[in-house]
Amino acid sequence: MPELPEVETTRRGLAPHLEGRRVHGVILRRPDLRWPIPPEIERELPGQRIEAVRRRAKYLLLDTAAGSAVLHLGMSGSLRVLPGDTPLRAHDHVDISLDNGRLLRFNDPRRFGCLLWQPAGHTHELLADLGPEPLDDAFDGDYLFARSRGRSAPVKTFLMDQRIVVGVGNIYAAESLFLAGINPLREAGKVSRERYQRLGDAVKQVLGHAINRGGTTLRDFISPDGAPGYFEQELLVYGREGEPCKQCGRVLRHANIGQRASVWCGHCQR
Repeated sequence: MPELPEVETTRRGLAPHLEGRRVHGVILRRPDLRWPIPPEIERELPGQRIEAVRRRAKYLLLDTAAGSAVLHLGMSGSLRVLPGDTPLRAHDHVDISLDNGRLLRFNDPRRFGCLLWQPAGHTHELLADLGPEPLDDAFDGDYLFARSRGRSAPVKTFLMDQRIVVGVGNIYAAESLFLAGINPLREAGKVSRERYQRLGDAVKQVLGHAINRGGTTLRDFISPDGAPGYFEQELLVYGREGEPCKQCGRVLRHANIGQRASVWCGHCQR
């Protein structure tokens, strides 16, 4: 599933083409994706000017005066800005046409993505209980330390809890914990403030670098211009079980933590 850097890469690719444009029309080629597409998408969105393209966690929001179209790429979704006469491909489920003759096309072979509606002045229920953005000032080691007290769950599970901080998925949690030197199995409540400060810095470093490198190409992800992400080749632990640690040379360990595959170095991460 695309993680925060992939979604942010998509947002940055789309924004120059969408912001300031007016929606001419909406074509839905099926009534649902992961969930039913609400009627407001066809009723409210046409005629509206797209004021901003935002990201909240792994969701993209197209903001208008009437409300926001809320999109999630799911497992295999992609968004492209294309000429209005571009031939359809399989799984092209949604077109949002623009006043300049171009269109935003949502392709989703597995249909785990979504297109929902958030009325102006409201927060969609999927966004209501989310934690802070990891790249915002509100997120740091002191925040992690305060939220972790009394928690017995593994620190990796804690870091991936969207109520604690959004968008730190499996790949980037593994990489951040490695940089911070923290064993992913350690109880969250037993990690010191100093080590959480290193972890908070590592999360910002890893995500920021991944965004600059265009995300991580795994399975189906490509950016809006069709280019793959380039962070995958720089991964230090994720997906490298049984290989030598790039820092100490010892064989990396592997286990399932919270039903997610996890890789770490038993020597470098304590």
